Amino acid sequence: MSDAASYDYDLCVIGGGINGAGIARDAQLRGLKVLLVEAQDLAGATSSASTKLIHGGLRYLETYEFGLVRKSLLEREVLLKAAPHIIWPMTFVLPHEKGLRPAWIIRLGLFLYDLLGNRLFKKRILKKSGSIDFKIKGEGNPLKENYKKGFCYTDCWADDARLVVLNAVDVRERGGDVLTRTAVTHLEPRKNRDGWRVHLKNLYGGDEGHIAVRAVVNAGGPWVHSILVNAGLAEGAPGLRLVQGSHIIVPKIHDKNQAYILQQPDGRIVFAIPYEHKYTLIGTTDVVYEGKVTDVQITEEEKTYLIGAANRAFKKQILLKHIIWTYSGVRALVDDGEGNISRVTRDYKLYLDPNHKSPLLSVYGGKLTTYRELAEEAVDLICKKLGIKKKCATRLTPLPGGEMLGGDFDAFLKNRIAYYDFLPKDLVMRYARSYGLCMDVFLDGAKSPEDLGVHYGDHVYEAEIIYLIAHEFAQDIDDIIWRRTKLGLHISQETYDALSAALPGLLEGVKNVTS
Repeated sequence: MSDAASYDYDLCVIGGGINGAGIARDAQLRGLKVLLVEAQDLAGATSSASTKLIHGGLRYLETYEFGLVRKSLLEREVLLKAAPHIIWPMTFVLPHEKGLRPAWIIRLGLFLYDLLGNRLFKKRILKKSGSIDFKIKGEGNPLKENYKKGFCYTDCWADDARLVVLNAVDVRERGGDVLTRTAVTHLEPRKNRDGWRVHLKNLYGGDEGHIAVRAVVNAGGPWVHSILVNAGLAEGAPGLRLVQGSHIIVPKIHDKNQAYILQQPDGRIVFAIPYEHKYTLIGTTDVVYEGKVTDVQITEEEKTYLIGAANRAFKKQILLKHIIWTYSGVRALVDDGEGNISRVTRDYKLYLDPNHKSPLLSVYGGKLTTYRELAEEAVDLICKKLGIKKKCATRLTPLPGGEMLGGDFDAFLKNRIAYYDFLPKDLVMRYARSYGLCMDVFLDGAKSPEDLGVHYGDHVYEAEIIYLIAHEFAQDIDDIIWRRTKLGLHISQETYDALSAALPGLLEGVKNVTS
């Protein structure tokens, strides 16, 4: 292998979704010099369009994917410890409906779920599953009268986009580089030398250039195969199945803190999850997708399906006009030959190009819950090819903001509410849930709301926006109000307009300070 000094980076990771950001962080923690490149915003596609769950995958037991469930259960508790500010336990209620899955099958599935979890952990963080009599327990109150009993278990909720961003933040904080709005226009082996030449183009400024790297990871998600095709390197690569999943957001349809899992006559399940205090998140669909990935959006059929799923179960009925917001994403699944798209594996496949000495690893499939384990396996392969003997450190390393003592978010929140007593409790709660300990970065020294700079309205202050630009790679209004936060659901048009008008000046100000 050529001398390391002849390379700009040890590893270039293409794709700033959850898999790419996780791989970049793992590699940077092992001491590799890493560049993470994303053509859009971090979590700008599939990774911000999930059902936002860190879960064992109860339904994967039906397809006998016990290995995937085991991995998922293990990662569920690892991630909960790593990021207690953006990941937290949530109870799920599964009403039993006659004519669909028999009760004994559900009990068996939950027994296996608990059994796999018990074998993995000496001390459980999450509660075991159980049965519910809706006549006695209040969990059945929002449901129609035909639901008499059900089951409950615990998984975790996650802010998916922030999980991606925090991985990328950690890459930069540990010495790596992260480039957003930067496309890989071409990838080629270096002539007469080891390594790869990666051609880059900044999509905002138009600047172009290239870098030399020892290894490349292609974590392009829905674009993973097209990246190989454009480079002439797709021969022998796995097949890809593109599946659209859509969600709707409606005013909350029940006052309970738990989520509901609704069985459907077609065999699928739909989640109804408390969302952003005032809303219910309903999803997801599974539809074969054949269009341009950049054009994905919910269809009228999907809206009708999700509304119908909710109305079959809940007393409170919803209509199309009640939809506040929708989002859709394209999941890039490994083509395993399964005809039923809902039964295609959600596990991942790592494809190492066999035709070149220098590593080119492509990531197919995967899910939010197992991203860290996927990253560990991927970087293990890269390190082995590069002759680097450094072990993964992500299992025991908290994500930025998650370093609170004992992972005790409730104690942390109580402390911050008392310390920042000049701010509304709801605002401190939002800061704590979004940023964890990192909230202190932009609140440092503040003694009153006026110390947070311009107030754009609805408790959106200049200090937070500058933090998102300077530390979290935010560059436009959607980055801020839909991916770094969900302020888009809460702010007025006046606040949106004020923030939009101020953003160019804030971007320029941060650029001048950091350049």
